[in-house]
Amino acid sequence: MESWYLLYCKRGQLQRAKEHLERQQVSCLTPMIVLEKIVRGKRTAVSEPLFPNYLFVNFDPETIHTTTISATRGVSHFVRFGAQPAVVPPTVIQQLMEYQPENVVDEQTPWPGDTVMITEGAFKGLEAIFTEPDGEARSMLLLNFLNKEVLQSVRNTEFKKI
Repeated sequence: MESWYLLYCKRGQLQRAKEHLERQQVSCLTPMIVLEKIVRGKRTAVSEPLFPNYLFVNFDPETIHTTTISATRGVSHFVRFGAQPAVVPPTVIQQLMEYQPENVVDEQTPWPGDTVMITEGAFKGLEAIFTEPDGEARSMLLLNFLNKEVLQSVRNTEFKKI
C-alpha cells in the first residue's frame, strides 16, 4: 500500500535525489517558499525549500523496497521512529501542497526602524537605524553622530541587523 515517507538528503543534493527518485516512478514533494533576503548585498527574492534537505516521497514498499530508495543518489536516510520509516499522514501532505505563504522575509533582512550595526567602513562599530533601501545594493541609515542625526547611504554588505 502506498504511503508518504520522509527522507533526509545529503547536503546540497536534494534536487539530485528528487530527479533520481522520479525516474524510479516515486512521487516526490519538496514544499518551496519564496523568501526575500539580502544576497551579495542586494535585496532579492529567493526560492528555497521549506524544509532544507528533507524530501517527502510516496511509494509502495512492497513494490519498491526501502533499501532501493535509501541507495538512490543524493539520499542519506529515511526519517525513522524505531526500526521502521516514519509514515507521514496524508492530511499533512495535503496541507503542505496547499500552503502558499506570501511576503516572507528572512529575519536577518532589516526593515525600517530596525537597529543595525555597521561592520565596515569609516563608521565601523556604530549603531544606526535602518530607514529604507537606496537602490539594489545600498540602504539609507540614520546615524547619531556627535549628537546630531545624519542620514547616510551605506552598502548592504557593510552592516548587519542586531
